[in-house]
Amino acid sequence: MRLMWHPFPVGPVDLLPSRLALIAGPCVLEDPGMAEEVAEEVKRIAERLDLAFVFKASYSKANRSSGASYRGPGLEEGLATLGRIRDRVGVPVTSDVHETSEVGAAAEVLDLIQIPAFLCRQTALIEAAARSGKPVHLKKGQFLDPGAMGYAVEKARAAGAPGVIVTERGTAFGYGDLVVDFRGIAIMKRFRCPVFFDATHSVQRPGGIETLGQREFVPVLARAAIAAGADGIFIETHPDPPKARSDRDCQWPLKDLAALLQSLMEIRHSISDRRFMEAMEP
Repeated sequence: MRLMWHPFPVGPVDLLPSRLALIAGPCVLEDPGMAEEVAEEVKRIAERLDLAFVFKASYSKANRSSGASYRGPGLEEGLATLGRIRDRVGVPVTSDVHETSEVGAAAEVLDLIQIPAFLCRQTALIEAAARSGKPVHLKKGQFLDPGAMGYAVEKARAAGAPGVIVTERGTAFGYGDLVVDFRGIAIMKRFRCPVFFDATHSVQRPGGIETLGQREFVPVLARAAIAAGADGIFIETHPDPPKARSDRDCQWPLKDLAALLQSLMEIRHSISDRRFMEAMEP
């Protein structure tokens, strides 16, 4: 298989074209103890399956449908929690930033800085994240075609990002629904950076007081993405999704995560033949 992108580290973990990667954790920080327990369990699963794992939880959710929705503990408390998880569990951590003023503090703790989908065209935010010296994770906007994400990647690289990830997370389909065009994975691989698939946000039904979703479709979309050549998978997971304070209809049950990831690894291994993988490259 031709090397489509160069390896780069995310904290203590190296992202490699030959190794499937995982970004996972609860949607938002709710209880510090629960978040740490999730990180420990996902780390155990990832080690058993040989996945490059980065723990994700948002310290603040800015793009809430309702002002009454839970947004998280905020910058200072949230980063402190993520820092403790990083040190105690021994995993790299990531969260999303929403304003340039957050980047400095976030970069002192985070190993990977995530740009939310709604903000993927915000030049100043992308440049600030890239100048922090940390790798940048760009979520594709629900309103953008995959090819247009190349401009966001160029912005991050021009500003000095040591590594860039781009993630497919579905495209707006009328009102209150998303659809996934898996051609986007092949298109975005042309940018020569790892392409992830966000399996949980892609099943959202946005709008209303809170975002609804169709969790039952997470496995089929995740498996299709790996078959299409995704380099990594993004999954928000929770010990008790119906009681989650954000995206309760979309998060994947922690107890079912190992089985889902095992199925993805089996698909990944089944397409590892050199000729087949090269035929998939655009």
